[in-house]
Amino acid sequence: MATFIALYRTPASVLDTWMQMPEDERKKGMEEMEQKWNVWTAAHQGALKETAGAGKTKRLTKAGVEDVRNDIMMYSMVEAESHEAAVKLFEGHPHFDIPESSIDVMPANPV
Repeated sequence: MATFIALYRTPASVLDTWMQMPEDERKKGMEEMEQKWNVWTAAHQGALKETAGAGKTKRLTKAGVEDVRNDIMMYSMVEAESHEAAVKLFEGHPHFDIPESSIDVMPANPV
């Protein structure tokens, strides 16, 4: 088994639009998404090792540190037999219900 990292991505502009929706609509949408996530998680619990939300980003360069926004919302660590098998785990994932969203899946190569 190999370990893979999946990055759940959504453009910041989509999140900004979401935050402008009335609170009751957002709450309903979040509840629906949570239910779908729970179903997906239960179906993939053997492969899923960790999932967490990504917080605010600080970018460090030679010039210093700055607050930035990116499109990474969350990540998961999964185990699978191959890269293709890892990608297949995410087919039909509820994250795709969010407009313009994507999931990047890549090997986690120990250094």
